[in-house]
Amino acid sequence: MNLSPNIGKVGRILRAIWGVLMLVLAWFAWEHSIIGAVMLLLLALLGFWQAKQGWCVARACGLKTKW
Repeated sequence: MNLSPNIGKVGRILRAIWGVLMLVLAWFAWEHSIIGAVMLLLLALLGFWQAKQGWCVARACGLKTKW
């Protein structure tokens, strides 16, 4: 599996912001739906991981992204 970086600095920052947003949403969702909150938490972890690695799942699947 090739996980070489496929996004730049702006893309990494945007994915980190996305991770923070998902964490905040998971915090608020916890009272209403634990399963939903866990799913949001997993999305946050994915965002942070993509930001750290500089690798985007969507781009790896062939989707064109602006950043």
